[in-house]
Amino acid sequence: MTDRSAPLPRPRSDLNEPPDAAGARNRSGGLDALWGRMLIQVSAARFGYVQGQVDSQRSGLILCGTDAVKRAGFLRHKEGYAGALLTDPAVYEHHVATENNPFPYDAEPTLFLDDPLELSLAEQRAAGVTLPMTPTGYVSAEDSDALRAAVTRVTELDDPSVIFTAPVDVSWLRDDESTRQLIAYLQMIKGPKAIMLGGQMDPLARYAKAVGNLKQLVEQVPATALLRTDLAAFGALAFGAGFTAFGASSKYRHIVAPGEKPQTNKSVPVQSPHVLFADLMAFFLGETIAKRYGGAEAPLCFCSACGGTRSLDSFTSNRGGLPAAAAAHNVAVLMEWLRTLASVKPGPERQRWWYDRCRKALDQYEVINTSIRQPKAFKPPAQLDRWASTVPAASKTPA
Repeated sequence: MTDRSAPLPRPRSDLNEPPDAAGARNRSGGLDALWGRMLIQVSAARFGYVQGQVDSQRSGLILCGTDAVKRAGFLRHKEGYAGALLTDPAVYEHHVATENNPFPYDAEPTLFLDDPLELSLAEQRAAGVTLPMTPTGYVSAEDSDALRAAVTRVTELDDPSVIFTAPVDVSWLRDDESTRQLIAYLQMIKGPKAIMLGGQMDPLARYAKAVGNLKQLVEQVPATALLRTDLAAFGALAFGAGFTAFGASSKYRHIVAPGEKPQTNKSVPVQSPHVLFADLMAFFLGETIAKRYGGAEAPLCFCSACGGTRSLDSFTSNRGGLPAAAAAHNVAVLMEWLRTLASVKPGPERQRWWYDRCRKALDQYEVINTSIRQPKAFKPPAQLDRWASTVPAASKTPA
């Protein structure tokens, strides 16, 4: 557990340089191929649902699941996929990191490799990934011993082409002190770092300071990525993250701590796919959208997947091709947002773009609810409100 009185780990001397200098060096070893991208994190069994909509210049794939490495190898070596490609061992779904075993990767040793960490990295490289990711266990709240052990081991590798995966409980971002500790540990690693947040439902909605502290982390730790997330994928890119990953399904937009059952809205049975309502910047069940509109005419979607021939109230069940169609729609909309974000100058302008987009989406809730004569038909997610409440520093009026 965290010792609140203990000194923070000493940062590396090379991290005292300006962020641009550190970022340039950290982009060696393959990180250039990921820089500025928002990947799509998806199960190995369903990447075919979204692959056709992924922007090869600005996005890519992170495959998850037990067959992720095998499928990645087939995709790269057999089908000739040339885009950005990662595999997430996702051992954090089932195992907690400990001081003695921060990388609980369960695999049979080979003649040449018996270390779980090195074995996992070797398997990923053989599959042709852009960069390998560490098989880190779930870092529980305040478990600085486990985090320190993982950081120390990766530092000893001294390999800037390895992505240090940090699947941490969102409580690490609950206040200034715990965030400061997390930042200090991550700064010890000179290669790329990938944060993934654990918590039920929407982790960033749990603590009032979580979004602001995430922004601080991204700004202060060069070459940081935010993976397995949702709207925060865009927010992190706007504030300078090296790259991000948006989950193709709700399972891949956060982590549920090992041993916990995922919490869901029990009043709404999941009998239809989640659909991204672009104007509202939120996901709703397709069946929910259909019920809210009822006899009213639902808006047509003109994303590249729907092409103006499908309305948002048409994804009403999990039968037939509707789940695949919904997944393609979701990613097509995300790619449109990503292309717009990429066209905005990094820094204050991009941060302002994100803030304005969130504010506009919040305003649309009243407009759309009024149009269908249901004042509370659609409710904004708490995280959207958090992003929209955080005015970019360059936009604040001096006191």
